[in-house]
Amino acid sequence: MEDPMTLEITHPTSRPAEIVDAAALRDLCDAEIHLPGEPGYDDARAPWAASVDQRPAAVAYPRSAEEVSALVRAAAVLGLRVAPQSTGHNAGPLAAQGLADVVLVRLGRLDEITVDAERRVVRAGAGLVWEPVVEAAAEAGFTVLHGSSPDVGIAGYSLGGGSGWYARKLGLCTNNLVAVELVDAQGRILRADAEHHPDLFWAVRGGGGSFGVVTALELRMFDFATTYGGMLFWDVAHTEDVLRTWAAWAVDAPDEVTTSFRVLRVPPLPEVPEIVRGRDIVVIDGAVLADDETARQILAPLRALEPEVDTFGRVPTRELIRLHMDPEGPTPVASSTAILHSLPESAIASVLEAVGPGADTAIDLFELRQLGGALGRPHPGGGATSHFEGTFLTLALGIAMTPERGARAHEEAHALTDTLAPFANGRNYLNFAENPVDVASFFSQDAWRRLTEVRATVDPSGLFVGNHPVPGAERESGS
Repeated sequence: MEDPMTLEITHPTSRPAEIVDAAALRDLCDAEIHLPGEPGYDDARAPWAASVDQRPAAVAYPRSAEEVSALVRAAAVLGLRVAPQSTGHNAGPLAAQGLADVVLVRLGRLDEITVDAERRVVRAGAGLVWEPVVEAAAEAGFTVLHGSSPDVGIAGYSLGGGSGWYARKLGLCTNNLVAVELVDAQGRILRADAEHHPDLFWAVRGGGGSFGVVTALELRMFDFATTYGGMLFWDVAHTEDVLRTWAAWAVDAPDEVTTSFRVLRVPPLPEVPEIVRGRDIVVIDGAVLADDETARQILAPLRALEPEVDTFGRVPTRELIRLHMDPEGPTPVASSTAILHSLPESAIASVLEAVGPGADTAIDLFELRQLGGALGRPHPGGGATSHFEGTFLTLALGIAMTPERGARAHEEAHALTDTLAPFANGRNYLNFAENPVDVASFFSQDAWRRLTEVRATVDPSGLFVGNHPVPGAERESGS
């Protein structure tokens, strides 16, 4: 194999698909390569978001940062661009950019975990999902700022923000990254942290995958192993009372508590617990980082609504990885999202009409996540996504089991978000954005300008394709 380290890299931005020779990747790097028309290509290109049809020029499975480095150099020589992806939960915006000249770099084989109890840091390969990282930290007596699903990739989650069960007390996961290992546009393997490549470290923490291929992350661990967590649920008939009470309570609740409100239409599947199987229910779930008595006092206004089931109590933090009952394994979804500055009476009325009792809807899940607390304050030394401006984060989602149902869920989810637009602040949480959006809308003007400047510096020819892309400064200005 010719050593790509010796090849001249000119970094052409792109070339017409018909003259890109993706097969030549095999001569220039050792990563496993899948090409269109070959057995295994369709499986290799399939993301978790099963309704998304992404068709890259090639799919690569590197086994190490060194193989990623060789792959990046080879792709640049061949005029191919590079898109990192671990699970593909949020694949829609990537596929929409056109992948005919793109190598999709699937990172699942970068799965090493090292726990450093003395430093309170876990180093995890960028191909890992949350469950094994949560378990590794728990075995050492620690907790990490994981998401609500066990099979979401840690890289996409962490680089896009990462708002989990402890966020109102401890902030976003991205601001609790200690370092990342990253392959840059020259194929160099870099460590980016507060002392090394600080501008790059700032950008990847919330700016996503436009700056290189992250191959490992060092995540801060927290010195607690239990929390007061669980869920309350009611039949959907109680939606109005629960929503009004929770929405008023959530605004002034102490930082120690992080919760979500959901209306769920639970499928009649045998693996679903019988008590909720095939039912429409209202759920409040979350965690309280306080002693039991304080937690009970905080939750008292919600418990006064006499839920049908109340599971809140002292639990190991590792148990919260499945608390939200998110679907596991590839799932076709259609969704829409927004961040709200308030939830007044007219907004509550819109939610009740769209997803409340008796609603004929393809929206299987409507969720409001409680913001504020540490989520609403700039994080000291934080990254590009330092905090969220807003009071509630919304998600309307339908399972697209057929194209027809997917189209209906898409239409209804976006219609509900449009109805709530008067109460939105114009920002997006990019980890929830399953469709192409105005990426700049998630950032302040100063942060967006700095992100485009960093992109122009570290990837001047646009080699990398981020899921929610940050353009370079020159391209942004139109020059």
